[in-house]
Amino acid sequence: MRFIVATVVLYLCSLSAFAAKIFIPMDAENQRNHLKAYGIAYAALKQGIQLDWLLNYKGGSFGMDQVESIERMCKLRGVDYEVMSDAQYAGVLNEIANPDFNGDVIKLEKAPKIAVYTPPNKEPWDDAVTMVLTYAEIPYDKIYDDDVLAEKLPTYDWLHLHHEDFTGQYGKFWAAYRNAAWYQNDQRTLEALAAKHGYKKVSQLKLAVAKKIRDFVAGGGYMFAMCSATDSYDIALAAEHTDICEVPFDGDPMAPDAQQKLDFTQCFAFKDFHLVTNAYEYEYSNIDNTMYRRVPMDIDYFSLFTFSAKSDPVPTMLCQNHTTTIKAFMGQTTSFRKEVLKTSVLVMGDYKPANEARYIHGEYGKGTWTYYGGHDPEDYQHAVGDPPTDLSLHPTSPGYRLILNNVLFPAAKKKPRKT
Repeated sequence: MRFIVATVVLYLCSLSAFAAKIFIPMDAENQRNHLKAYGIAYAALKQGIQLDWLLNYKGGSFGMDQVESIERMCKLRGVDYEVMSDAQYAGVLNEIANPDFNGDVIKLEKAPKIAVYTPPNKEPWDDAVTMVLTYAEIPYDKIYDDDVLAEKLPTYDWLHLHHEDFTGQYGKFWAAYRNAAWYQNDQRTLEALAAKHGYKKVSQLKLAVAKKIRDFVAGGGYMFAMCSATDSYDIALAAEHTDICEVPFDGDPMAPDAQQKLDFTQCFAFKDFHLVTNAYEYEYSNIDNTMYRRVPMDIDYFSLFTFSAKSDPVPTMLCQNHTTTIKAFMGQTTSFRKEVLKTSVLVMGDYKPANEARYIHGEYGKGTWTYYGGHDPEDYQHAVGDPPTDLSLHPTSPGYRLILNNVLFPAAKKKPRKT
């Protein structure tokens, strides 16, 4: 009889253990390493463990079945977690389900396959996305023009665009850096790459790549871009039928009627913008608000919008954070003037005194795109040649969290957004 009782007790204990949950808080008070926590979530998905993304609950927390390997990983990576009983976790879900609570539970089902569009040398820049993916221990593949033109994009779920210039003007660094070895090497490399694929100009190569990326998004892909990859991408699409490059960039003058020939219907986010045609000016167009803003560094912050989690889960996911106030940061493209945004663009973060959007999102075909202004969320004004940011010094960075929200976004079983 004692043997039977002991067996039953052991069985019930095993059931209790099986029913337990790992709860990873993502608020400011209970999580010391938000960035590594995303890596834990991704690793769990890779192991076939389904996750709950608890939108707006303690900063966008994660919940999953208790698995020893994940628990061990949390300890090794310094991620705070709690083991909850099944009943405790049910209480959390009930709290979120309350109509008066602005939260929701989104199922994360499959680890997205990630590609970062980045040149092999990528001098002289580092890149916030590759840095945070590496720090969070989320695997990714590097791809570039050869891969895109070889139709490899459809094998991925999520694509990040490095700080690229899709207009073929080499970042408009010519005035300041035309004698620098890295600039000359970059120009030679891209010209050779264009010739390899049968194009006379780098601008033509980059347009072909931009159109392949557009096809990727139209087919259901998720595209995320920062800094100059945002506006230069849209400008390249708009300039498909004209030449916007001056002599230093492609050897001949730009078309005299280039501005009039821009086709804004081809753009994801922007309309009615004006090109900056001066080769000596470090700017592509008036999309970017960098030259218009006069904001002292100590008060330069932007605010995230608060969306209804139960009716607008997509922007709610992309804005999960432990604060709604984000320290701003500069870039070649810092922010987007609201005057040139299409009406279909969803603004998720802005700085109202300067009438600028910092973080925007939209749909194209079956897929989505997200643009995030600035270069490095923890380096206010990153200069050419500056050392990369050490993310171990910024493990709770809310600016970097926005990037990782986008990384997990394709894993979600999403509900349609209401308009």
